[in-house]
Amino acid sequence: MSLPRQSPNFGPRREGATPSLIVIHYTAMEDCEGAARALCDPSREVSAHYLIGRDGGCHALVDEAMRAWHAGAGAWRGIVDVNSHSIGIELDNCGFSPFSEPQMACLGDLLRGIMARWDIPPEGVIGHSDLAAGRKIDPGPRFDWARLAHEGLAVMPKPRAPLAIDPQRFMNDCAQIGYHVEDLDLMRDTLRRRYRPHALAKAAPLDGWDCAIAADLAARFGVDRAGRVT
Repeated sequence: MSLPRQSPNFGPRREGATPSLIVIHYTAMEDCEGAARALCDPSREVSAHYLIGRDGGCHALVDEAMRAWHAGAGAWRGIVDVNSHSIGIELDNCGFSPFSEPQMACLGDLLRGIMARWDIPPEGVIGHSDLAAGRKIDPGPRFDWARLAHEGLAVMPKPRAPLAIDPQRFMNDCAQIGYHVEDLDLMRDTLRRRYRPHALAKAAPLDGWDCAIAADLAARFGVDRAGRVT
């Protein structure tokens, strides 16, 4: 496979920003070669720092120090220019298939390196759907967040029991985690997409496990006014 080696779709990070987030995407395209062409097409005005194929091949498209155009509109922990504060990783996946073992192994190695270079904690590894709820769903319900959490590369809540259903507390906890979502149903589905994918298809009302997951995550880390994990 012959892939482009660099994308022209990048610029300087604004206002001296450095990466504090890593955003994981899926390509939603037929194959890695097609995704690479799209990410390197100047007319598309989209890119990512890395593209990982299903075979585990890792392709660096934008230098980590630069601002790739991957996140689009959205916000996380008070950060509205997510591109200036993040590194974007695209995974070759249609959105409905499991992510391959070689691909996940490569992602783990890549994350360890990026997190070490930029001092990014596991809380800083998020999905596109986290920052752009309602607009994006990637990396989707088939992505193995539990595997990343087990390797210390992401967070995973461990509530012991459901809580009483309290919509206001649920929304407050989700805001504390970093979400910028005002609609209760959208927030419920966004949280389930990442942490309870088995419950997502049920379209059931907010329940005690949703509330327990949000409370557990909110208690594990806080957010200061500058949007930094404390």
